[in-house]
Amino acid sequence: MESHEKKILYRIKWISNILKNGLFWHGMRNTLAKIGFDFMPYFWEIGSIDIEPPKIRGDETLYKLSVLGIEEISYITNNVIGIGHKDLMNDLKKGDTCLSIKKGEKISVYSFIKHETFSFRGRRFIIKSSEGYVHNTYTFEDFRGLNLAPYLRYQFYQHLKNKGIYNYYSISEYFNKPTLKYKQKLNIKPQKLYLSIILFKKWEFNYTLKSY
Repeated sequence: MESHEKKILYRIKWISNILKNGLFWHGMRNTLAKIGFDFMPYFWEIGSIDIEPPKIRGDETLYKLSVLGIEEISYITNNVIGIGHKDLMNDLKKGDTCLSIKKGEKISVYSFIKHETFSFRGRRFIIKSSEGYVHNTYTFEDFRGLNLAPYLRYQFYQHLKNKGIYNYYSISEYFNKPTLKYKQKLNIKPQKLYLSIILFKKWEFNYTLKSY
């Protein structure tokens, strides 16, 4: 009974956060996708290290950059609701780098970077040796509102520049307004606006809506 009540409370809080953060259409898209009508407009974007360092809201000395390994990724996929379906462990084993900002030993935010060419929803994206693709950024609930995602993105740039990586691509869903807002702080610029359509997990269609 207690577990059932927790699920109801979580669902109410989840809906409240969607409305509060301007994610109504994002949530609607996800709902339609579950029944087979998966329409995703998204931006293909580029960012570079030539930006002002973002600041954490609070005492920055309490936070440290950390590279996550198998044990920590296993903890994330097993304990964070909504993350379990993402194959983070496979990304790690294929050579992706996962960086995190920790407060003490507690993970506050993490993000992956892919170093090789990949496919996303039927479209192939070329990643050169001087480039990377940043994906699966996630800020834990207790640490939201502290500007940690932009801070981590900048730390990513600094951590990998010695490896000759200077350009960083990413994908943002058109309806995910919080993500677009934080990327504006980092001067991440859209290159293309694409539309991906997947019907009943069988038929895929890809369109270019706009070039910037």
